[in-house]
Amino acid sequence: MASESGVSAWSCKQVAQWLQAEGFADYVDLLCADHRLDGPSLLALTEADLRGPPLSLTVLGDIKRLAISLRQLQRQNHAQVQELGLQPSDSLPAADWTWDRGDRHRNGGEFTGNGIALRQRNGTEAEYGSGAPLLHTHSNGRSRQHLAGRLDPEVWKTILSVIYVFLVFGFTSFVMVIVHERVPDMRTYPPLPDIFLDSVPRIPWAFAMAEACGLILCYMLMLILLLHKHRSILIRRLCSLMGTVFLLRCCTMFVTSLSVPGHHLKCTSKVRSFHAYGNLMEKIQRALTIWVGFGMTLTGVQTCGDYMFSGHTVVITLLNFFVTEYTPRTWNLIHTISWVLNLFGIFFILAAHEHYSIDVFIAFYITTRLFLYYHTLANTRAYQQSRRARIWFPMFSFFECNVNGPVPNQYHWPFSKPAFMKTLIG
Repeated sequence: MASESGVSAWSCKQVAQWLQAEGFADYVDLLCADHRLDGPSLLALTEADLRGPPLSLTVLGDIKRLAISLRQLQRQNHAQVQELGLQPSDSLPAADWTWDRGDRHRNGGEFTGNGIALRQRNGTEAEYGSGAPLLHTHSNGRSRQHLAGRLDPEVWKTILSVIYVFLVFGFTSFVMVIVHERVPDMRTYPPLPDIFLDSVPRIPWAFAMAEACGLILCYMLMLILLLHKHRSILIRRLCSLMGTVFLLRCCTMFVTSLSVPGHHLKCTSKVRSFHAYGNLMEKIQRALTIWVGFGMTLTGVQTCGDYMFSGHTVVITLLNFFVTEYTPRTWNLIHTISWVLNLFGIFFILAAHEHYSIDVFIAFYITTRLFLYYHTLANTRAYQQSRRARIWFPMFSFFECNVNGPVPNQYHWPFSKPAFMKTLIG
């Protein structure tokens, strides 16, 4: 076994010898060959490093035993740990320190953070700096500390997000029935001037092509979700964003009714007849028809008045952003195809004269901004310090409270058979 007297001078080979002597031979290739762990980095290794990416160890017993061995090694080499400028783990017997935000530096043997509260995993807190309030995180109402890089699948939250988006789609379908009855009479309110619609002749089959682009993007994302290691997190993010945007769409199209964008749309004004679809049960049946058909003309659904912004643009754009975000950056062909489908889908919506140009622009802008805002907060965990974000976006805090940091694009075969697929992907 390698000598413990000069750990800070150990090479990767000596670290491998130490791991084998401590009974962790299974992790020699991962730590020494793949990640080139030498003596100084071994002294700096923490339990959070073992749990989080890129190591992402999954066997709890091995994690705890290796963490104990590391603490003993760091305690035996206390002087070398201090020379490296590290906080010795034996002074923190039951906790690892994590930072909430901001600049940090070492000053006179203490870590300071300019008014930043340091969190310990055992629930106690220490505060340094200029009188900042103590900070802690919450998990569904209970104080909870997180490990850096921890990604909890929390399938029950994913199920709630799926229920949420299906309820939103059902509510949207009912609102579409209501706004269909309030569509302005074309004889009194002709189509509004639109620079694109007035310049480009209508293509009758274009809207079906736009929906075909959306279906292709949907199949691409379904394949990614099937193979992605963190599919549970991706699904609830997709449902959360999709439901939120469609709720906003319900509000806008209910409040303001625009005239139809083209004379080809056979929409009659029903504003003076509240019972245009008969009684309430007939309205609900019509809403169910729209809901089951996902509001697509390919499934035989025809609606009017649901403008003020384009739901097709929302879906196509959101699918594109999820495909490009949760695939490696080197997959240039997939990203190019996704963006081409997104842009062509938007063009076909306009070419079919099914929406005004402003409908498509607003839908694209709102969807992209909400996607970027959501992921910026999730990747930086900035919402932890923002009471305003937790108040105005409680669903985000609920879904993301146990997701620490960016979600890595890791793939594996989710089934036990065929075994060669699991080996190929995993």
